[in-house]
Amino acid sequence: MESFGSFRRKFSPWNDPTAKPFISFENIVKKFDDVTVVDNLSLNIFNREFFALLGASGSGKSTLLRMLAGFEEPTSGRIMLDGQDLRGIPPYKRPVNMMFQSYALFPHMTVEANIAFGLKQDGMAKSEIEDRVAEMLKLVKLEKYSKRKPHQLSGGQRQRVALARAVAKRPKVLLLDEPLGALDKKLREETQFELMDLQMKLGLTFVVVTHDQEEAMTMADRIAVMDKGQIMQVATPAEVYEAPSSKFVADFIGNVNIMAGEVTHYANGEAEIHCAADNLSIRTLTKKELSVGQQVWYAVRPEKITISREAPDDIAVNALRGELWDIAYFGDMNVFHVRMTNGRTFKVASMNAMRKTDDPLGYDEQVWVSFENNAGMVLVD
Repeated sequence: MESFGSFRRKFSPWNDPTAKPFISFENIVKKFDDVTVVDNLSLNIFNREFFALLGASGSGKSTLLRMLAGFEEPTSGRIMLDGQDLRGIPPYKRPVNMMFQSYALFPHMTVEANIAFGLKQDGMAKSEIEDRVAEMLKLVKLEKYSKRKPHQLSGGQRQRVALARAVAKRPKVLLLDEPLGALDKKLREETQFELMDLQMKLGLTFVVVTHDQEEAMTMADRIAVMDKGQIMQVATPAEVYEAPSSKFVADFIGNVNIMAGEVTHYANGEAEIHCAADNLSIRTLTKKELSVGQQVWYAVRPEKITISREAPDDIAVNALRGELWDIAYFGDMNVFHVRMTNGRTFKVASMNAMRKTDDPLGYDEQVWVSFENNAGMVLVD
């Protein structure tokens, strides 16, 4: 039997020009009175994909999910699901189910009764309901808790009950609206992997709405980064992080140092960018076609930067001198804030790969920050 990991490595229908989208948002506009919350948005999602809509509050991600569920109708445009136009189809007749952040469990019902509720509403035979509930309890590893009520469960257990109830009807698509927001950090991290495994076992399409970047980066096959009702980039987590399409995406995803500059030299994929405000010239490699005099941004992630007391030996690297202003210790890594003479603060992340506690860098020390010419990204938008 092929492993989930093997399947995930090969799964990329968005790269296949012959693959047909399972869900299509076509030129969707949604207005509430005079306010446009989704602005002429088009998006394709493929069967069995774990897809994340990621954005800040007010970006339109939850509205998009609610339109797919049928709780809202688009002002214009159409939504297609498995070849069917969803316009006018009420929520209870759509082959989708939704799991809410609050879980919305019935407090007076047992775990098994909560899971069975939707099946009873659909008129399924009693024996079939019992079999399906048993299957769902086993799937979410709650067989021993079937007779308990929600208040007798932990937050993680309630989350799994809500998930079991949502998939019990075997929808074509499961919609998850901030599904892990009520869990503590450690449980949230554990549940992310449980959701990924569950999605693979069920073979369903999952669409999750979240404002949590780590959550989206961990679980999703692809991410749509949203802002003001529009999609800024759709790509895999690695592509969104390592090759953002714009300054907005680079700044929104993770930590980053961004500098505005002007291209002073470009030839054969090598560029020099002068950042006047930082009194700094950066040498970089880039796949973008640039022209001398072009205004760009240069972005470099904190973990791509080296911090040291001594100047780097390699004169080819980009190096700056500054004062160590702040230090944050996270156990697995240190985060340093280095203040330059011009007032800019560079964020530097250093992994604690070894148990090294002797002679650590300290506050107010003069240090060097340096990065290779392939460490950063040139952004033109």
